[in-house]
Amino acid sequence: MGMKIVGGDDVIVISGDDKGKIGKIIKVVKDKGYKVVVSGINLCKKHIKQNGNKKNGILMDELPIDISNVALFDPKNQIGTRVGFKLLDNNKVRFAKNSREVVD
Repeated sequence: MGMKIVGGDDVIVISGDDKGKIGKIIKVVKDKGYKVVVSGINLCKKHIKQNGNKKNGILMDELPIDISNVALFDPKNQIGTRVGFKLLDNNKVRFAKNSREVVD
C-alpha cells in the first residue's frame, strides 16, 4: 500500500473536458508518470475495419488521464476529497480528509 488512489475507487474528475463526472477506476498505468483509466471518462471513437471474423464498426474506448486530474469521491459529502494515511490497529489505512472516514 502507498498509493492514494487505487483500482476500483470511485473518483471525480477535477479538470479537463470531463470535469465534474464521476466514474470507477478500471486500472492504473505506471509507464510514463501515473495515469488512470476511468470508466466512462475520456472516451474516443475507434474505427474498426472488418478483418476475417472481426466485424467492422465504431468502438468507444476509454483513454488514460493523468492521476492529478482526479480526486477520490467522498460519498458522505458528495464531493472530491484528498486522501491521507493513518495507522489503525497497526495497519496502514487510507482515509478521506474531508469526512475523516476510513476508505479501505
